[in-house]
Amino acid sequence: MFFKKDNKKNDYYFLVKVGALLIHTAKIDENYTINEEEIIKKTLLELGVKKDNLSSTIKEAKIIEENSNQILEFTREVKNLSENEKIKIIEALWAIIYSNKDADLYETNLMRRLAGLLYIDNKIMGDIKNKIKNENLK
Repeated sequence: MFFKKDNKKNDYYFLVKVGALLIHTAKIDENYTINEEEIIKKTLLELGVKKDNLSSTIKEAKIIEENSNQILEFTREVKNLSENEKIKIIEALWAIIYSNKDADLYETNLMRRLAGLLYIDNKIMGDIKNKIKNENLK
């Protein structure tokens, strides 16, 4: 787990919110795939979700994502992470988007909005996008 949190409840809440952001990104093109689900699972495990809590975390994240009408709810805690931690999440978001080899208008618009909300420099966002895009085109 590369996120250091003191409070286990906050840990879980944070991970569910990140899960909701990942799911929102996967669903924004209205084509939620098994491949995207696998990227979400892998990312949540890397963030510190225990294997036996993975399905319940994803289930709760899906409920939160379905009942929310804005991404601010998902980004509130993420924006306070270190630059390196934010980059890990941004990489996962781009991996979800490029899992089908293409980014549509809604996906790129979402990432532009997230760059502002998470205080990610446009050059850094572009570099991450190109890195993930190139990895997925191989």
